[in-house]
Amino acid sequence: MFKFEVPAGCPAIPPSGWDIDDSIFQPPKPAEEAARVQIKVDPSSKRLQLLEPFKKWSGEDYVGCPVLIKALGKCTTDHISMAGPWLKFRGHLTNISENCLIGAVNAETGKTNAVANVFTGEIGKVPEVAAQYRDVAKKPWVVVGDKNYGEGSSREHAALEPRFLGGVAVIVRSFARIHETNLKKQGMLPLTFADPADYDKVSGEGMLLDIVNLPPKPGERLSVIARDAATGETMHEFAVDHTFNDEQIEWFKWGSALNYMKMVNASGERSGIA
Repeated sequence: MFKFEVPAGCPAIPPSGWDIDDSIFQPPKPAEEAARVQIKVDPSSKRLQLLEPFKKWSGEDYVGCPVLIKALGKCTTDHISMAGPWLKFRGHLTNISENCLIGAVNAETGKTNAVANVFTGEIGKVPEVAAQYRDVAKKPWVVVGDKNYGEGSSREHAALEPRFLGGVAVIVRSFARIHETNLKKQGMLPLTFADPADYDKVSGEGMLLDIVNLPPKPGERLSVIARDAATGETMHEFAVDHTFNDEQIEWFKWGSALNYMKMVNASGERSGIA
């Protein structure tokens, strides 16, 4: 039997204290002065694009949402937003969104980058169909996924792109933690099946989902109603869990964490966004 000695070495804090130099600190400009700053980007640029704030939550439940894709098995951030040559578009959300979910395997067909438009029946590339839902059908859409959805790198575009293309929720068996938080920061709903077996009951084709009892409340489940896209008949109803805290619910209501932070800063309050 033996006992470890207490580790010894450098002190946690220097005996003379820290040498703090504030000379390089630049305080933020007052709001009225910052509002006058203009950032100009060449409209013809393919690599840079000014961002527009995402819209605030309307205050209504999400009704009639098509399932853009039901992803089969592993779906990493690289499946959701591929790297490689796409990285040159990191500053241009419209262009880089053309890679959104093109690597995810469609559980209905086993194919990648091919999904059916629930309203027209036509097969198209995933980002193209997403844009059709956003711009033509004027309907928000959802993604359904399997276990540990969004694993891999903490790629922010994997959350930015679905939100930009009109997505409102991702419903999965389980999330990679960082991706779940990134979705929240962009104003989306990362939800998990209360019963993982409900994944098998949701179809990526011919089905519309209603997400009700919004906004989310800490510790309370939301309900999802699955309806037949052709008849409107209820096919299945299931519960979903979430991990929103009070402040993250404000991100959702305001449309993103940045929107909320801007509102808080404008009101002179302190924001604890993390």
